[in-house]
Amino acid sequence: MFTAMSLPLVRDVMSQAAQAKPVVDTGDTAWILASAALVMIMTPALGFFYGGMVRKKNALSTINWSFIIVALISVQWVLWGYSLAFGPDKWHLIGNLSWFGLNGVGQEPNPDYAATIPHMAFMIFQGMFAVITPALITGAFAERMKFSTFLVFILIWATIVYDPIAHWVWGVGGWLRNLGALDFAGGTVVHIASGVAALAAALVMGRRQGYGKEPMEPHNITMVVLGAGLLWFGWFGFNAGSALASGGLATSAFVVTNTAAGAAALTWMLMSWLFTGKSSILGIASGAVVGLVAITPASGYVTPLASIAIGIGAGVFCFLAVRMRSRSKLDDSLDVWGCHGVGGTWGALATGLFASKAVNPAGADGLFYGNPIQLWYQFVAVAVVWAFSFSVTWIILKVLDATMGLRVKDHEEELGLDLSQHGEAAYRI
Repeated sequence: MFTAMSLPLVRDVMSQAAQAKPVVDTGDTAWILASAALVMIMTPALGFFYGGMVRKKNALSTINWSFIIVALISVQWVLWGYSLAFGPDKWHLIGNLSWFGLNGVGQEPNPDYAATIPHMAFMIFQGMFAVITPALITGAFAERMKFSTFLVFILIWATIVYDPIAHWVWGVGGWLRNLGALDFAGGTVVHIASGVAALAAALVMGRRQGYGKEPMEPHNITMVVLGAGLLWFGWFGFNAGSALASGGLATSAFVVTNTAAGAAALTWMLMSWLFTGKSSILGIASGAVVGLVAITPASGYVTPLASIAIGIGAGVFCFLAVRMRSRSKLDDSLDVWGCHGVGGTWGALATGLFASKAVNPAGADGLFYGNPIQLWYQFVAVAVVWAFSFSVTWIILKVLDATMGLRVKDHEEELGLDLSQHGEAAYRI
């Protein structure tokens, strides 16, 4: 029988229930929303980075590819992309569509992903990762792809390549997450997936007219450096934001991100000096970017000293990959594979070497901290994403080539994509 004597017990139970319910932390929320904005600016920044590296007649179209992806994938993510990537698990391979159109994704936290921020804040933060990933691929087929086909390719690729990989690695129930593979901010999900897709795209698309016979030098290195600087700036949201809270782990990720970028920029500069006798400014900017790429999967798990080693490795490996590519017949126009594919691979494997639970107790120790199995988990994730992204990208492009056609006509390529695809020019001087 319920009596007044029972009231304290009821209040205790209700109090415990209230305490157990996730509560939005305004500081964490502010940091994640700011981080989402930082990651968003990275995609237009990538447009400047890539736009400066192409010839003048293709500058505007190249910048536009990054810009239009912000619009396209922002809508795709809300409608079905987020649900596929992070929604309730199906077979450890994909999310179901129960969150289609953000159904059930609101202002309350989802403790499966982040207990102190609104579920919708987590969604939009992750959405900016979904935006920049396909944008990275565009550097592989710069100066030769039809705009109409490009739009269809990006939409399909995001849906059947990016979203499943994101679920495998980050989604609750994803099989690589269950295996124990670590990827703090997207080395595997973002950079390996896009870098390997770029390799497939370059092979399917073929070389630009005149490749290897006429100069195809960057038309505006100033624009490249501007883009690289904005990418560096935005990357703090990319990596430190992935802590999903404002605190010690975010601070650590911020510091190692900056340190790795600096170490890689210096390393690429020295490699350029060693091999060419000149300290290339384009090389310094590229070095900073590959350092950022490599530290991304490790940023929430490694010490500042380890980040220096990761940055140096990125500078060496990516420089050599780009140099090897330049001496081959492969026309990966802006070296997406050499920078993001190789850089992401090194970063993912380096996570298996340098990760430490002293930095992040929720992570794991790597080989150098007495846990060699972690390196195996990282290798499995790398191998699977390499195989999946390459093969599926190849199939998508082959189907589109047979149905819509991939390349612009020869005379359109000679004229430049700015005028032939958009009827506008980057410069009127």
